Amino acid sequence: MNLPNWITFSRLLGIPFIVYLLHDPTPNHRLIGVIIFLIAAATDWLDGYLARKLNQITELGKFLDPLVDKLLVLAPLLSLIELGQIPAWGVFLILLRELSIAGWRVNPQLTGNSSISGANFWGKLKTVTQISAIALLIGPLPPAWTTPGLILFWVSVILTLISGLIYVLPQRVDKISSSTEKSISA
Repeated sequence: MNLPNWITFSRLLGIPFIVYLLHDPTPNHRLIGVIIFLIAAATDWLDGYLARKLNQITELGKFLDPLVDKLLVLAPLLSLIELGQIPAWGVFLILLRELSIAGWRVNPQLTGNSSISGANFWGKLKTVTQISAIALLIGPLPPAWTTPGLILFWVSVILTLISGLIYVLPQRVDKISSSTEKSISA
């Protein structure tokens, strides 16, 4: 456990507070919840920056960082379902992709690589849109912000699915090509 990994782990500490505050979503609770959420989300950038700057990129960090990101995103999304602000099936699509890719990333038989790979551009883009949508939806904003928040939520769902396909398909095609080449040469 190095400094970047401890920062990653610290993001988990905000999740129970966010869920608790959204259980009774008064404007003050929403404000405190969105502040905690945004601070926790900002540490995602900080831990990655420090890991690269201090040359402390580890397999644990590559595993822990996306796992904590998923929990940080899914916890408030589940609260938003409970509040009736977003449909469960949209969150289910996000959860389905996140669990699938998490399993894909750590299973060397699927990736053909024994090390855990980091997020690609599309994965980072979907995380930014998810965080932005959640911030808009949990923040104590006027009703005029509801529609932009929902639009951003659906954009994040679409980007989540696209990033999952982009993550899996090129590797799958490479693996099939490699197997075919081995069969032909044998």
